[in-house]
Amino acid sequence: MAQGQALLNMKIGSNYLGDNRCEFIVWAPELKEVAVKITAPQERLLPMQKDEAGYWKVTAEGISPGTHYFYKLEGDAERPDPASHFQPEGVHGASQVIDHSTIQWSDDQWSGVPLDEMIIYELHVGTFTPEGSFDAIIPRLRELYEFGVNAIEIMPVAQFPGDRNWGYDGTYPFAVQNSYGGVEGLKRLVDACHQQGIAVIMDVVYNHFGPEGNYISNYGPYFTATYKTPWGMAVNFDDKRSDGVRNYFIENALYWFENCHIDALRLDAIHAIYDLGAKHFLEELSERVETLSQQVGRKLYLIAESDLNDVRVIRDRTLGGHSMDAQWSDDFHHALHTILTGETIGYYKDFGKCEQLATALKESFVYSWKLSANRERYHGNDAKDFPGQQFVIATQNHDQVGNRMLGERLSNLVSFDALKLAAAALLLSPNVPMLFMGEEYGEESPFLYFVSHSDHDLVEAVRKGRKEEFKDFHIEGEFQDPFSQETFDQCILKWEKRQEGKNKALLELHQHLIQLRRTIPALKSLDKQNLEISCSEADKLIQMRRGNQESEIFCVMNFSKQDVTFKPDVADSSWSKILDSADEKWFGAGAKLPEQLNSGQEFTIPPLSFALFGK
Repeated sequence: MAQGQALLNMKIGSNYLGDNRCEFIVWAPELKEVAVKITAPQERLLPMQKDEAGYWKVTAEGISPGTHYFYKLEGDAERPDPASHFQPEGVHGASQVIDHSTIQWSDDQWSGVPLDEMIIYELHVGTFTPEGSFDAIIPRLRELYEFGVNAIEIMPVAQFPGDRNWGYDGTYPFAVQNSYGGVEGLKRLVDACHQQGIAVIMDVVYNHFGPEGNYISNYGPYFTATYKTPWGMAVNFDDKRSDGVRNYFIENALYWFENCHIDALRLDAIHAIYDLGAKHFLEELSERVETLSQQVGRKLYLIAESDLNDVRVIRDRTLGGHSMDAQWSDDFHHALHTILTGETIGYYKDFGKCEQLATALKESFVYSWKLSANRERYHGNDAKDFPGQQFVIATQNHDQVGNRMLGERLSNLVSFDALKLAAAALLLSPNVPMLFMGEEYGEESPFLYFVSHSDHDLVEAVRKGRKEEFKDFHIEGEFQDPFSQETFDQCILKWEKRQEGKNKALLELHQHLIQLRRTIPALKSLDKQNLEISCSEADKLIQMRRGNQESEIFCVMNFSKQDVTFKPDVADSSWSKILDSADEKWFGAGAKLPEQLNSGQEFTIPPLSFALFGK
């Protein structure tokens, strides 16, 4: 048993040991011969020995950091290391030995950011700045922090083909994208974030490999035909010889935490991680990360993106769950988006009622074993007893914006008043809020899908595939070529707009809402048990009350395009106004609600506005 457990904890890749010594380990259980071929600075061939679990190993002298190498498989094919730490020449080139001890970390006192205090900011390295690099992000960190962000979520940076990609086409999960600055650039960014008080969440993809540079099948049974995914055969997490595959991805997770000081992982589309074994891969992963957390003395988080609406994802392992710390809840986005835009196509056909947004705020999942018209089946289970810090919500993210034909942001679809209302729904909710880069000031540049594959047949397949996806969903507008440099250039943020007119006002409104969330005890606590919500469907009016022993707040949100007269759904009186989005300060038409709110009286709230009261 001890020996079996040891096999599950196998380090892989090139492990530089110092003094020009390096250990190479690769899992290739069905191959008869494997060797390391050093290609630079001087060619050498290093035969490897295979152990009983299928791992090939060799420890070699005279290997300095920066050494380039391939694995030579059965005396023939030369392939990059599937656990390469750097691909300086892209997905088809040689792997490079990295010395992880060279950086001088300055985050010894860093203790992290608690999940329930996070204000997450999702960004794409390539389009967040004109330079499109890790180093170019660093000068903007102070401004992000002063605005209110204390966690950035970086879209995947595993090596992908070319220099333009969302990141989900990565084929080397351990290798940091060369055009962004590689692993050294990432480490500089993480260290700078920690100095600024910002946690770093890394988006990782464990459900598929990208199509170009995907040589991993040359090494072993990384895929299984038992299940199908949108990308083809599923990654092998529970079929024959899956132990090496599971170890590969667990080692990848630990790599980010140990070598790059990442604070949390966002696990992409876990509904496409198929595992019917007695111990699900995610359960095993959470065990290993929990052990590492104890070793490093700070909490390391796992956040799952899931389309399942299933609380087993976050339920404790002792109760049959996977023990993820949190999961995304798309129901909030869909409910809010449909109310504000009126869109009813695609998966939006399941939404459109104001009461669904009220349910998302109160219970996290709208579909909790309810019939879904879009899926044509019952979907989800009940999440209302789980605290808000276990759910990450957003009004925009890379998927919801980028999977539209024109990549329109919410700022292109709704009025300025509606943008302010969306900010309130997000930041006054009892969940963990996530902003998509530029959302805070109403960025209008699109976020389109883009690639830079070198395989022209693959580029054509991508073009055809994206057109097909838009056939029944977001079909308006002219198709934007994913391979075009112009498509990519359109997506670069116009950061300077955050200091102009309405954009500046929207930025300051977000900033003020974040400040209130952090300073008012009733908003700071993400306890849904002390949350009361009512909804008038006819008026599209939501009233929300949150409180604890220290304070109480009352918020009224009008999602209709006309004045609404209402009676506050509170039993007591003397509520003092804290914030009103209709004020001229926020470029509103003028507030109609008084400074003091009393129960039993009727009041009028302007269209597409909100007001926050406290006591």
